[in-house]
Amino acid sequence: MAELTSLLQGFQVALTPFNLVLMLIGIVLGVIIGVLPGLGGANGVAILLPLTFSMNPTSAIIMLTCIYWGALFGGAITSILFNIPGEPWSVATTFDGYPLAQQGRAGQALTAAFTSSFVGALFAVLLITALSPLVAQFALKFGPPEFFAVYLLTFCAFVGMNRGAAAKTLIAMCIGFALAAVGLDTVTGQLRMTFGTEVLLKGFDFLIAVIGLFGIAEILQSIEEDLAFRGKNAKLDLRVVWNTWKELPRYWMTSLRSCAIGCLMGIVPGGATPASFMAYGMARRLGREAEGFGKGRIEGVVAPETAAHAAGTSALLPMLALGVPGSPTAAVLLGGLLIWGLQPGPLLFVEQKDFVWGLIASMYLGNVVGLAIVLAFVPAFAAILRIPFSIIGPAIIVICAIGAYTVHSAMFDVYLMLGFGVLGYVLRKLKYPLAPLVLALVLGDRAEDAFRQSMLLSQGSLAIFVSQPLVATLTLAALIVLIVPALATARRRARTGGGA
Repeated sequence: MAELTSLLQGFQVALTPFNLVLMLIGIVLGVIIGVLPGLGGANGVAILLPLTFSMNPTSAIIMLTCIYWGALFGGAITSILFNIPGEPWSVATTFDGYPLAQQGRAGQALTAAFTSSFVGALFAVLLITALSPLVAQFALKFGPPEFFAVYLLTFCAFVGMNRGAAAKTLIAMCIGFALAAVGLDTVTGQLRMTFGTEVLLKGFDFLIAVIGLFGIAEILQSIEEDLAFRGKNAKLDLRVVWNTWKELPRYWMTSLRSCAIGCLMGIVPGGATPASFMAYGMARRLGREAEGFGKGRIEGVVAPETAAHAAGTSALLPMLALGVPGSPTAAVLLGGLLIWGLQPGPLLFVEQKDFVWGLIASMYLGNVVGLAIVLAFVPAFAAILRIPFSIIGPAIIVICAIGAYTVHSAMFDVYLMLGFGVLGYVLRKLKYPLAPLVLALVLGDRAEDAFRQSMLLSQGSLAIFVSQPLVATLTLAALIVLIVPALATARRRARTGGGA
């Protein structure tokens, strides 16, 4: 009952005229970002984050999360109409979405995608509403050892979930740790890796790094690929929407299964991309006519879109309740909260109740507004792809530069952003994931502080991480998610070698 009362108060916060306008602007900007291939929700949030510094934190986070919801919706448009995934998690949508468009059923495919996205997000928001206060209350019992064990579990989960590229994931994470260590040591007060440069005394600003790693790197890669768009036109009317809605209840089991997969992968964290592929694979494996997948099945659109939205939304649960981001976008939002002077974690629900519940309420409203906007204005958003990239690319670079400069009003940050952009481009070309790097950059300092505080409490004994049932369980879980996938991969390779 207390949670329901808090949620109603959150709706009062979210329904103010100013916040509603920001919600609408965020959704529109997010859909545009999602339509532009390669830009992505995390990139858009990172680029536009500096523009929210003059707002109060509640309004700012509402706008930024709505940008994220809009990007999730927008990624399906290019996947279905142009066979170009607007987002990484939209790749699975192209398998059946584009064949449907080629058959003249683009409106049906888009309606199914948008509605499924809405259902997945709604399921995840209900989960956040129910569980986040409980998780936060439980986390109030955490001390430095427990927090370090949570961070360790997060790092190990990223490495374990990327079984095919565990080494590259670990290397990218180590780069993030190294970058996070630059500057003033918070425990001893000594300088680390500043090389006598005053501008590095504060270390690398998270926001500057993210804008470069995501925004500039994507532009460089897009320039190299010389993007050109060709696809089908889309027209949605009430008859198409209504007929599709009448058909969708047939796939209720697929939707429910995809919601569960998405929420699990969002919290673990696995991410929206593996969630969409996993849900599509399960739908194909358990479908009545598996051979029809890939040729234009509505079920092949429902599964990945539902899972992707559920994963992208549920990733905010550990970010709010524990201060641990479940996705790159959640990591960017976490950085924003820290910049605004808010400390994500269990105390956030005690000290900033209006902020937390206003954000949760905006998730409900943002998804409803997002569904209405994309259904009404699909042709207009699809027309964006007819603008030459020679115009779009420079405009995005200018926005990135403005965002980087406004952080500290220093040109050095702009140069630093460009340097991170080149680093991100090189890592992409070498197939190194950026999400673990960003995660380590955000949590590196906090994990180090928790570890060193634990060592001070135990006088240097690692036994503190198994001294209590809670911390021992978290530490054991971290080791399991790290070691078990590696053992499974080694066993699979041994069988393959033995069969050869």
